[in-house]
Amino acid sequence: MMLKSALVLFRFFIFWMIFFFLDRLIFILYFNEKTESADSFELFLTFLNGLRLDASTAIYLSAIPLLVYVVVWILRIRLPVWIPRVYVHIMITVLSFISIVNFNVYREWGGKISYRILDFLITSPKEAIASSSSSPITSSFVIFFILIICALWISGKIIDYELPKQRVALWLKIPAALFFIALAGLIARGGWQLSPINQSMAYFSEKTILNHAAINTEWNLIHDVINNKYIDDNPYQYLPAGEAKEKMAQIYPEENGPAINILKNQRPNVIFIILESFTGNLVESLGGEKGIAPKMEKLISDGVFFNNVYASGDRTDRGLVAILSGFPSQAIRSIMKQNGKQEKLPGIGSALGSSGYKTSFYYGGESEFFNLKSYVLSHGYTHLVDKRAFSGEDMNSKWGAYDHVVYQKFISEMMQPQEPFFSTILTLTNHEPFELPTEPQFGNNTVEDQFRSTAFYTDSALYD
Repeated sequence: MMLKSALVLFRFFIFWMIFFFLDRLIFILYFNEKTESADSFELFLTFLNGLRLDASTAIYLSAIPLLVYVVVWILRIRLPVWIPRVYVHIMITVLSFISIVNFNVYREWGGKISYRILDFLITSPKEAIASSSSSPITSSFVIFFILIICALWISGKIIDYELPKQRVALWLKIPAALFFIALAGLIARGGWQLSPINQSMAYFSEKTILNHAAINTEWNLIHDVINNKYIDDNPYQYLPAGEAKEKMAQIYPEENGPAINILKNQRPNVIFIILESFTGNLVESLGGEKGIAPKMEKLISDGVFFNNVYASGDRTDRGLVAILSGFPSQAIRSIMKQNGKQEKLPGIGSALGSSGYKTSFYYGGESEFFNLKSYVLSHGYTHLVDKRAFSGEDMNSKWGAYDHVVYQKFISEMMQPQEPFFSTILTLTNHEPFELPTEPQFGNNTVEDQFRSTAFYTDSALYD
């Protein structure tokens, strides 16, 4: 009997997964001129990589029925069949409408429906209607009704609205209900991994249209609304125009004369190594504490040292965009998480890639963290190495593979002839909880000493 109850929930979940399959299929067919260059395997990967976001969205749609079902099941209340059926029919209509709006938004703007679109529609309805005047109204409504009719027919075949009659002991019902709720929460989160589910988990291709097709439209919309609607404080302070201009003139004095050319080879191999949390306070030449990064001092003495560079932000996702795209940090936003915007940023990977460079990005952790993977694949990197490329024995820290392991992986792959190449390595060991594969150089009695010890390791691994 309990299995029959679980089957009712499972069939409800499966229906929404099928609905999202249809929605994605129509999207790919609708934009056939953009997807025709993809082969059948790439199209298959579009559906495969979209499963996690689809499952998460299906769980959110199933949340209310699940909670109602748990109450009804435990209290042995008879639920009229028409109530869940009306809920499903309403959601089918709403989601089908979002789907056709998304098609037209994507055709006009090149991005999926977002908070910006909804805000534009609500605050400026006349302008919104004018902007969509070129949209194919007839085909949109045809797709709308076809999707609704297909979804209603499939829901009638799959969803069982009649709860099974059963007599199960209360002591079995409560833990079973808690198990269903916990399982739903896990699926909604996207799994056990460190980073909660985000758009990067659907990204897999260098072809933007395939990545966009893999992203679940409804999940993307809800995520974007939450990020934009409920975070609206302005942290900036504005100065009078004259005072602002004076301060900027002091920061950026005009310099005359030709730029200094330090390159002997005009097409050198280029490697960016971005050190996690490696602040100026760790570097003696910048006035930092002595002895924490002694190898850095050797690199400085042998190289070209830019000692007037400052951090753009206080988080990795903001620093990466500043380094690789030249885009300043936003105090209350992370543009890396906003695919519709970050994809339009310039990037040094894209620039060198279009100039004949082989491009790659190495990170020992989860590339989905902070939507990193979607940013990397959108900016000219053709080869992405993350935690999936390392064996289980190398994943010994909370964040992933230690820095020296990533360096070894990088060196072994770079030994293959692929010049000229541009590669970026993002380290992770010098980050809380400050785990090390070696004995801590400065002990671990305090957080400060732990930070010094991981910084010392980061410095040594880089130099090696």
